[in-house]
Amino acid sequence: MANETSAEPTRRDFLYIATGAVGAVGVALTAWPFIDQMNPTGSVLAAATIEADISTVQPGQQVIFTWRSHPLFVRRRTPKEIAEARAVPLSELPDPVARNANLPDDAPATDENREFKPEWLVVVGVCTHLGCTPTVLEGDYGGWLCHCHGSQYDTAGRIRKGPAPQNLAVPTYAFLTPTRLKIG
Repeated sequence: MANETSAEPTRRDFLYIATGAVGAVGVALTAWPFIDQMNPTGSVLAAATIEADISTVQPGQQVIFTWRSHPLFVRRRTPKEIAEARAVPLSELPDPVARNANLPDDAPATDENREFKPEWLVVVGVCTHLGCTPTVLEGDYGGWLCHCHGSQYDTAGRIRKGPAPQNLAVPTYAFLTPTRLKIG
């Protein structure tokens, strides 16, 4: 007896295909709201990038901006602060990694790897131990001091003493003009 399978699709084949297609579209339409809710909101996207005017900052001063709901320290360093930061050997640093989002993850924590222009330092002002906000121009190294647990950072934002495990993070940033920064 010959093989009775037909190359012609039957009505039953059409119903299987149509039912499967409608089911797949239904699952996709049902799942989309759950997937879409994981996208960031408009307010988060708006805060992801800021522009900062630093024209009024004098040498030795710091301004604080809010970026991604965290304090952002922008410090105009003096030549003395720059020289002191550059004189620190990497072997003295508890965290030898730059933590600079503009560089490779394994870049060493030299002062040059913590800034774009020696005069300007931009760091996220959140202590890497417990998330506190350090205060400026305090501690043994002329940088920042976290009063909650005693972590001290130097003028390059590198951890020098205390329980904090990492240097202050350097965000992605660029100079739009000599006095205007774009962060994020």
